[in-house]
Parts: sequence; C-alpha cells; structure tokens
Amino acid sequence: MNTNIIESKREPNFIALTPLIVFLCCYLVASILLNDFYKVPITVAFMVSSVYAIAITKGLTLDQRVAQFSKGAGNKNIMLMIWIFILAGAFASSAKGMGAVDATVNATLHLLPESLLLPGLFLASCFISLSIGTSVGTIVALTPVAVGIATQTGGNLPMVVAIVVGGAFFGDNLSFISDTTIVATQTLGCKMSDKFKANIRIALPAAIAALAYYTYAGLHVQTPNDLPATEWIKVLPYIAVLGTAIAGVNVMIVLTLGIVLTGIVGISTGTYDLYGWLGHMSNGIMGMSELIIVTLLAGGMLELIRYNGGIDYIVQGLGKRVESQRGGKLTIALLVVLSDLCTANNTVAIVTVGPIAQELTNKYGIDKRQAASLLDTFSCFAQGLIPYGAQLLMAAGLAKIAPNSIVPYMYYPMILGVVALIAACRGSKKQ
Repeated sequence: MNTNIIESKREPNFIALTPLIVFLCCYLVASILLNDFYKVPITVAFMVSSVYAIAITKGLTLDQRVAQFSKGAGNKNIMLMIWIFILAGAFASSAKGMGAVDATVNATLHLLPESLLLPGLFLASCFISLSIGTSVGTIVALTPVAVGIATQTGGNLPMVVAIVVGGAFFGDNLSFISDTTIVATQTLGCKMSDKFKANIRIALPAAIAALAYYTYAGLHVQTPNDLPATEWIKVLPYIAVLGTAIAGVNVMIVLTLGIVLTGIVGISTGTYDLYGWLGHMSNGIMGMSELIIVTLLAGGMLELIRYNGGIDYIVQGLGKRVESQRGGKLTIALLVVLSDLCTANNTVAIVTVGPIAQELTNKYGIDKRQAASLLDTFSCFAQGLIPYGAQLLMAAGLAKIAPNSIVPYMYYPMILGVVALIAACRGSKKQ
C-alpha cells in the first residue's frame, strides 16, 4: 500500500473550496434554518465535508488521499492545540472539582460591583491577552470564571463567554509577543512599535465601543444576595495560572502548574483524595474529545483545500483585480479573511497572504505599517467569527455550549472589522 505523497504544484481551483461550502451548509445554514444550534453536531458536519474533500481530490489513490488528509490532521500546530486542549480539560475539571472555579467566582462577585462584572471581565481578558500574547491561553484561564459568573447571575452564557473571547483577540492583535504581530511585521518589513501605533488606532476605538456596551449591559446584572464566603486557598490555582500566564510562561507549563496545584489544594482541604483528583482529570480530558475530533477533521479538510489549489485560487484571483491603493488595502483585507476561513488559523492566514500583501504594498505605495496592521487585524476579525477556529472551539468546550451559539455575541471582533474597514478605505501616504 503506497501512501507516500509527492507534493506537486496544483493549479488554482475553485472546486477545491467546495468542502468549506459543504461544511457551512451542513452546520451553519442548517442550524439557522432549524433555529437550533444544537441540532446538527459539528463533528458530523466536519465528517461529511471531510469525506467530500477526500472524494474530490484528483490524481491520487484513495490511500494517498487519506494520507494527505492525515498530514493536515497531524500538522504540528494542530497537535500543539490538542495537547493544550488535553491539559485545559484536565485543569478545568480538577479545578471545578476542588472548588477553585466557585471560589474564584465568589471572590470576583465580592470584589466587583455587580454593574462592573461584564466590563471588568472584558478588561481582564484584554489585559491578560495583551500581556501573554495568546488568545487561547487567555480563554483557557478566564472561560471557567465567565461560566461561573453567568451561572451565579443568571446571565446569557454564550454572551458572557463571548466577552472573554473578544477580549482575548484584543491582545492577540496588539501584543508585541503575539505570533500574528511577529509574522505580520516580519512579512512587511516594519518595526513592531510602528505597527502597534497604526494598530492601536483601530483596536482601541473598537475596544472602547465594546466596553461601553458591556457597561450598559452590566447595569442589568444582579448577583445573589446570599453569596457564600470565599475560600481563598481554593483561589490559589487560578491566581497561579493568571500570574504565570501574565509573566509570559508557556501555556502548557501554566496549565500543568495549575493541575498540580488543584491536586495539592484539593487533597489538603479534603475536597477529594488522590484517586478523586485523577478521576476529575480523566473526566476533563474525555470532555475535550469532541473538540479534539473536530480539530483533527478540520486540519485534514483544510489541508486538502490547500493541496487542491483552493487558497491559491483566492489569492491569485483577487490579486489580479487591484487598480488603486485603496483597492490594494481592501484586497489585503479580503485575502487574509478568506485565507483564514480556509485555514482556521490567523497566523497561517498571514503567512499565506504575506507575499502578495508585500507585492501590493510596494506596487501601490501602501504604508507598510498600515498594511501589517490590516493583515493582523482582519485575520483576528475573521478568526473571531468562525465557529471552527481554535478559540471558539476551546471556549465552547470549556463552557459546554455549541461554538456557533457564541458567534452572534462576538461584538468586539465585529466592531473591530468595521473600524478596520473604515481604516482600509482611507488614504495613506507612502512610507
């Protein structure tokens, strides 16, 4: 059985994009028509679109098609996400089992006035993501707290989770240590500080607008009158996780530390014994199984889209239609959005579109700082609205809700997209 793949240059091909259309029809369109986001399981939608992607791949035997699919599923970035999902599941479940989530939520409800809970959650997410440069790490740290706040206050769970995810993209877009910032600036050849100055003019107004709405929405939040006293020792795992994350420690080390601390605190306080701790970790890992399956299927399907020429079709097709500086900026924006839809990874989308963005920047005299900002901002805008991206999948998995139920409440990425579009339509001077 020959499963060796010889990577050959495929012609740009629209048909290669149709698995994405099949997925959207199976999942999003069906859910909207049925008015039930839980009716069509996302795993089934991805299975159908993945089988279709394998079926339309030409020039390879079935074994080779499956091998190419598996290459995408086993991509190092996909595997890294899966390791994070496993650790996040173990930490979330063991923390909940020993009372860390409830204690942290109670502490938050005691310390913050009820009217400031929603804007406070958004600001915390913005600050943490800006500090650590990763949206996924921020979501892992804050989503359980958001779920607890929604439960205690009777709030809209998808909206409260969306507040955390939206704030996480604020830092992912702006942080000097974010991989999207690094890739965008390196590709366009500009300084991070210059890109930050151009970027903050887009991100800050969007964040202020989102914060204003959350402040208004927070006026209607009511906390229970009979809040239990906070067991501060049980807050320790979350304090350690947030502190080490802000200090820039690798997210896998952060989560491992959190897991160890939940065991130490849980066993020392008698909340559970050693085997109870292990059982909670196991339940948490198993609870991430659907998320892991979806990630593998998405990685494989998107690899076949790339292999069959789908992304090249988008990049080359739009690149030929540019006639002005404004058109060049709008093309960069559209290219990175479409690329993100096809890769579900904003960093990969920037890498994919980077060369043609550089070409358009040089040809039409677009400010490199603004071009880098648009690349980064529109990739985060798109990533914040796709239900099969790592961020929404992670948040949905931790909150036990459907990822597309969060999308309608992703106000910050929506506002960010509008502000960025306005910025793209305005003129810029050549650097």
